[in-house]
Amino acid sequence: MGRVNETRTTCAYCGVGCGIIASPKGDVRGDPDHPANHGRLCSKGTALGETLDNSRRLLRPRMDGGNIAWDDALDEVARRFTDTIAAHGPDAVAFYVSGQLLTEDYYVANKLMKGFIGSANIDTNSRLCMASSVAGHIRAFGDDSVPGVYEDLEQADLVVLVGSNLAWCHPVLYQRLVVARESRGTRIVVIDPRRTATSEIADLQLSLKPGSDVSLFNGLLAYLHREGCVDHAWVAKHTDGFQDALAAAEAMSTIAAVAKTTGLAASDIKTFYEWFAATERTVTAFSQGVNQSSAGTDKVNAIINCHLATARIGQPGMGPFSITGQPNAMGGREVGGLANQLAAHVGFDDAAQMARVGRFWSAPAVAPRPGLKAIEMFDAVREGKIKAIWIMATNPADSLPRAGLIREALKACPFVVVSDCWDTDTTALAHMVLPAAAWSEKDGTVTNSERRISRQRPFRMPPGEAKPDWWMITEVARRMGWTDAFPYRGPADIFCEHAALSGYVNENRPFNISGLAGLSDEAYDRMEPVRWPVLPGHAHTGSGRLFGDGEFATDNGRARFIATPWRPPADSTRRDMPFMLNTGRIRDQWHTMTRTGEISRLMTHREEPFLEIHPDDAGKLGVEDGGLVRAATAHGTCILRCEIVPGQKPGEVFAPMHWSDRFCSSGPINRLVTAAHDPVSGQPELKATPARLAPVPTMWRGLLFTNTDALPSGPFYAARIPVAAGYIFELRGWEPLPKEGDLAAFVATLLGKADGVAVQDLTRGLHRFAVTARGHLQAALFLSKAPEGLPEREKVIALAEQSVTDDFLMDQLAIPTIIPAKVSPGPIVCTCLSVRASTIRQAIRDKGLRTCKEIGATLGAGTSCGSCVPEINCILRAETLIPA
Repeated sequence: MGRVNETRTTCAYCGVGCGIIASPKGDVRGDPDHPANHGRLCSKGTALGETLDNSRRLLRPRMDGGNIAWDDALDEVARRFTDTIAAHGPDAVAFYVSGQLLTEDYYVANKLMKGFIGSANIDTNSRLCMASSVAGHIRAFGDDSVPGVYEDLEQADLVVLVGSNLAWCHPVLYQRLVVARESRGTRIVVIDPRRTATSEIADLQLSLKPGSDVSLFNGLLAYLHREGCVDHAWVAKHTDGFQDALAAAEAMSTIAAVAKTTGLAASDIKTFYEWFAATERTVTAFSQGVNQSSAGTDKVNAIINCHLATARIGQPGMGPFSITGQPNAMGGREVGGLANQLAAHVGFDDAAQMARVGRFWSAPAVAPRPGLKAIEMFDAVREGKIKAIWIMATNPADSLPRAGLIREALKACPFVVVSDCWDTDTTALAHMVLPAAAWSEKDGTVTNSERRISRQRPFRMPPGEAKPDWWMITEVARRMGWTDAFPYRGPADIFCEHAALSGYVNENRPFNISGLAGLSDEAYDRMEPVRWPVLPGHAHTGSGRLFGDGEFATDNGRARFIATPWRPPADSTRRDMPFMLNTGRIRDQWHTMTRTGEISRLMTHREEPFLEIHPDDAGKLGVEDGGLVRAATAHGTCILRCEIVPGQKPGEVFAPMHWSDRFCSSGPINRLVTAAHDPVSGQPELKATPARLAPVPTMWRGLLFTNTDALPSGPFYAARIPVAAGYIFELRGWEPLPKEGDLAAFVATLLGKADGVAVQDLTRGLHRFAVTARGHLQAALFLSKAPEGLPEREKVIALAEQSVTDDFLMDQLAIPTIIPAKVSPGPIVCTCLSVRASTIRQAIRDKGLRTCKEIGATLGAGTSCGSCVPEINCILRAETLIPA
């Protein structure tokens, strides 16, 4: 039972779909009664209350930089879209939406575009995370349905994690898996080019070459056939296409052939194959390392083929399991948020079903064919084919491949609408900006990776004039002339229509929630988490697993094996670019950091963007740990800080996807990423872009404190880090500091003021400046030719948190006072309790701690959300106190 004024709602982050309990003041804790997380939360989830500051929120509509009334804004959006359609046809407009939307938002946007505007040019940023899984499911099962449930991870005897850093990207599922491993001895295989935090629990790590997953699983299929492990009776009764899939796999019929394409040791491949063959209860869970590939759909089907061959699907503890990235990627799939789906899992390949959707909507012009997928859509914007676009709850100027070209496209587009909660690099390019309700203010539903629908309940009022996305879309639809078709009073009306449509167009598809179509507003508000299908009479399907009876959603009810010949990643043979750039997430950040990047404790784990490089490659390049590296691809360049990581394979580098121009001078790493994409799913190749690297000399280093967040620019690297009293900027220059005559102007630009306190030692190349306002430090700048000339960051923050005078500052800035800086204390590993890596190492040495539990009992680290446990174990192993 919750406390007074508390609200049961759902987390705003990944596809695990954790339940939370929140108060209007922002107190957040895990919901012990929610079946996805049973009260657990990750580091991001526990910090959700700290993201509720409204000081940066968009508060009113804005057109061409000036505030505008809602009625005028909506009239203008409707007019511009109507005029564009009249002049150029429906395909001249587009929506680009997001897994951050609620299902009700998604439904109304999809209905407006595909049913009434008459174009399928609506796509979603989920194209970047799970489109290959969608395509693979449809090819194999006849429908985009995940067969398994979370309990399967706990009931399996073998869990194979493919392209999934579960510990950082889905930490609550990782914790559930850890408990299963400890309680019942679950064996775990991690298949990933990098050694990640998830690797800490692996019984076997397969660090294969990027893009070689199909080869590995084709080899497994051939091995299963050769060793007599195929369930031929089940295959003959319930599937088609086995011989064709096996023929395609025969190119990898020997372990030696697999070893050649994957770069793996033959002994490790053999071990994996033997474990898979011998273990009936096997789950293969896969995520972005599989999906984000120019062969992503084939990777998905190669995995599914092995489960179909052994009849390991739809039963407890077994099956292929796609784990989605965003909180409502699944809900977007349900309503047709992808350009190649119509609605309610109906595609564009069935004219009769398309007509039924049109009748249900009373739609005048149902889109006749699939629309443009994300990469194609923004190419069409850049080429002038799309002349009006509405972007909702996403930041493509940073998140899409070739980010520089995306920005060019939006600058050239005649009319760009962006609805969001904050200003981003995308809103900066919009003609119309609409303030959207945020997570804490939203009312609707989301669906997680195991098909479980949960209520997103608001617990605060939207600030200013912010409005729900469904309301904005509905109002525009009415102004475009379709009032009767968009009669919604609230999200319950929309959800019930969505549920009714799922049954109206259903023949044998698993996605059917028509049992929820008649909910009253009160019943909708009370709705408990429920996994689909939900049939009339609120009938649920047993365990919630799908396909356990061998019946699939294809025309003949049989699953389909798909032939998946292996092919290397696109552009993988460029000799002028010898490195392969991989991108992905880190533990405490989310997407382009509009929410998490302003929370100081979430920045303590990884404060700056970085490029992970193997020690051998760093040595050949002549780069030291922490030094600057210029990374270049066919699409752009950026300068990043180097991290030397033994777990990174030689010839491969990794950079996080999160940092944007608002946080770092390197800008979004996606400006470097290739636009090569899967020919079936349209999902981009975000894990394998050919690159070249070069060291960048550091001529000077700087530490800047200000109370403004504007990122300084110049011939130097800059990264912004929020702290309690303002912002710290790490600076590193690759050109010499200006000479004395020009230094004052350079300093004034950085400080935002020309006068203040200055202390300099020109002989040693040390410069210190400070500016006060009303007895407090407003800005401070420290410049040095050597790293030991900079102060400890904590001392600067302490100065900013107290009253000061210029005389006091002169004493504090005196050259001997605050120099030298001590060795960096290292990152905070446990963000919940602010425990640093150095503190853990010291406790291990001084107190002889030998287990994660002992560290938790002594320091508290790892006892809250548990997201840091893999790193604690890594530190323990590095200190040689536990076996490798």
